[in-house]
Amino acid sequence: MSLCTLARRTPASLSWAPRTRTVAAMPLRAKITNPAWMTGTRMYSTPTEDLTKPQKDDDPDDVIFTNNYGVRSIELNRPKKLNSLNGSMARKIIPRLQEWAQSDLAGVVVIKGSGRAFCAGGDVAALAQWNKTGAEGQQRSADYFGLEYKLDHLIATYTKPYVAFMDGITMGGGVGLSIHAPFRIATENTLFAMPETTIGFFPDVGASFFLPRMEGALGMYLALTSEQLRGVDAFYHGVATHYIHSSTLQQLESRLAELQFEDHMSLRARLNVINATIEEYSTGLPVDRPAISGELRKTIDRVFHADQPNIKAVLTSLEEVTTNASSSEPLKTWAKKTIDTIQSRSPTSVSVTFEQMRIGRQWSIAETFQKEYDIASAFMAHSDFVEGVSAKLIERKKERPDWKPNTLEEVKKRDVHGFFVGNPKGEKLPLISDADYNEYPHAWIGLPREEEILRETSGSKKEDAVAKLLEKYGGKQGVREKVEEVLERHSS
Repeated sequence: MSLCTLARRTPASLSWAPRTRTVAAMPLRAKITNPAWMTGTRMYSTPTEDLTKPQKDDDPDDVIFTNNYGVRSIELNRPKKLNSLNGSMARKIIPRLQEWAQSDLAGVVVIKGSGRAFCAGGDVAALAQWNKTGAEGQQRSADYFGLEYKLDHLIATYTKPYVAFMDGITMGGGVGLSIHAPFRIATENTLFAMPETTIGFFPDVGASFFLPRMEGALGMYLALTSEQLRGVDAFYHGVATHYIHSSTLQQLESRLAELQFEDHMSLRARLNVINATIEEYSTGLPVDRPAISGELRKTIDRVFHADQPNIKAVLTSLEEVTTNASSSEPLKTWAKKTIDTIQSRSPTSVSVTFEQMRIGRQWSIAETFQKEYDIASAFMAHSDFVEGVSAKLIERKKERPDWKPNTLEEVKKRDVHGFFVGNPKGEKLPLISDADYNEYPHAWIGLPREEEILRETSGSKKEDAVAKLLEKYGGKQGVREKVEEVLERHSS
């Protein structure tokens, strides 16, 4: 689509940069010398080293920052490591975000990854090695999570439009860099998952906030099973706010660089303009239903709902699916596989994650990162983390790791409770931003939620409801398809 066409469909309050001027995108190497952002960032107790400060072995090229007109881009640049997030990268990104938040010239922040991954997670192999050295190493690992969560909370409360290109593998730490953003773009390459229970950990980086707020019981299901959402499914289920083809991402970034906002425009108004601009690059959806739909989705909502008393009740419900005469063979196969998956995970991780998903809906965004720091610190002192990372990521063993305790029956309630009691001294993780909220302020971006669809279609003709929702969401692609899927599922 030409820029002229786009300009005709853009609100009049938006002005345009001259098209005849060519400005090269200049990469900025992040040599951080200003310690102002480090104020109040000391972690619990006395860390072995202050991981908030630049380290002598930091890689100067693991993150590349670029200025192009009004866009400030962050490119994660560890393609051989699938852009796994480490302290070196976080120490560069935080001050740059703070700098851009104060700049009138920075209109939109874009974050992306080089290679075939956006960001495949945190660099947990290094943490496992630290943990093997004892209490000091475990504190060092906990300090890293504190630094990562500070970055995630800063993104979640950022005051400038922030766009995440979730093009490729987006897991663990990569989810923290993207999931709290107002704009999350999925492509045909997107592979989303939270695989932490596989390595003796728990879904962190703010998953306690995001996953329990997903529709139905999808959040609990994804947390316990590490099930992957591919491509357009991330869009249908609200993980992404938009779906476009990866070949157009560079064009979109250039287009965003041309946007110039008038000083009086509110953040909401700027988000509206960016939302419409991204939608211009939507060229259709590859399928009209997500893979998790119909009977499978109904079963997940019934089996994994947060009112289940414990993880054993979830497994019992899955067993009932396998023996129910009315269950289809594909559904029985899915249930058996899901049982095997949960039982292969760390029993401690599964039990803690179940409780986390049950109560996380009550936490504010700031509380989420405080609580997750407590839980992460407890896991650093638990043997399952080192065992899981070593077996699955370092030694690449196919067999089940030697979890301790080894079965769900052996996990005691008091042990699970111990992950949620917090720091014994009552200390809190000092966050960079004081901002807080109980619901995402940008939740209106993306597809309509299921409850809104059911409300609009109640007592109305389907086509009338679809027309009303399409008007409300600016003709957004996917609205009609989602309405059709929701109504089919609730009418069968």
